[in-house]
Amino acid sequence: MNWRKASLGVAFGLPVIALLAYGLTRDATAIPSPLPGRPAPEFELASMNGADTVRLSDHRGKVVVINFWGSWCYGCRIEHRDLSDAADLYAGRNVQFYGLLFRDTPENGKRFIAEMGGQSYPSLLDLRSRTAIAYGLTGAPETFVIAQDGRVAYKHIGPIQLHQLTAVIDPLLGGGAGE
Repeated sequence: MNWRKASLGVAFGLPVIALLAYGLTRDATAIPSPLPGRPAPEFELASMNGADTVRLSDHRGKVVVINFWGSWCYGCRIEHRDLSDAADLYAGRNVQFYGLLFRDTPENGKRFIAEMGGQSYPSLLDLRSRTAIAYGLTGAPETFVIAQDGRVAYKHIGPIQLHQLTAVIDPLLGGGAGE
């Protein structure tokens, strides 16, 4: 009788243990996005300074880097300098950087930028998170690189580094950042 109960326990327990073991081999942050290779969702957003409205369609023919961030986001602090350095590196080239404030207030965003020593590219307000939803955002920070033809070329979840940006942007421009 005890062998029968033990056999049933093993028969039901092994598949559960195998499924859990398989799950531990997967990277939870590697969520595949349907966007790369597809047209980037259009947006029309006010700039954080309140002076301009920015439309993605106005940048057709340029590489556009959009980074969703928030003042509450620790990863955003980690990547801030690399994003500003990348925007400086590609200044005057066919590349436009935008930060999109996500789930935050303009006041907190401005305070964050000041605390971080400034920002070399403009930030836009996605106050109702409609753009974040259109891009399938799972959290912040997330960065999207949009090619000149308006298609999403790359999506990065988590803090991005300068070398990762140049590795994506340079081929889209047909050369290196220093050319």
